[in-house]
Amino acid sequence: MSNLRQLEVYKENQIATADPGTILLMLYEGAIDSLKRANGYLATGNMAEKGKCILRAHDIITQFVASLDYEIGGELAHNLEGLYRFMLDQILLANVENDSSRLQQVILLLSTLKDGWESAVVAQRKNAAQGAT
Repeated sequence: MSNLRQLEVYKENQIATADPGTILLMLYEGAIDSLKRANGYLATGNMAEKGKCILRAHDIITQFVASLDYEIGGELAHNLEGLYRFMLDQILLANVENDSSRLQQVILLLSTLKDGWESAVVAQRKNAAQGAT
């Protein structure tokens, strides 16, 4: 098996065995990474790759919107939807206008949300571990 295929299998196993909190954080990291790469491609004039990266981030954020649970999340879910939709708008405008500042703004928002979710996941794991002992 080639090294590339081994890496793909490793990543697939990592995702398949991950808990929901880990998957959520991986998705945030994927969106952030895609937008950073899009910014790099924008700077070098590689519009095709920039578009692919923006599309990947757009797909991830769209999935965030689709997975919101308004019954459980209430007002927080509605606020997150508004923020995610704002990010989607900014990404599309950045793509059309080749505006790296819009991408940077979305990267900052996603990073802030990721940090918040990361704290929540760590706290939940800590509580679960204390309950198991």
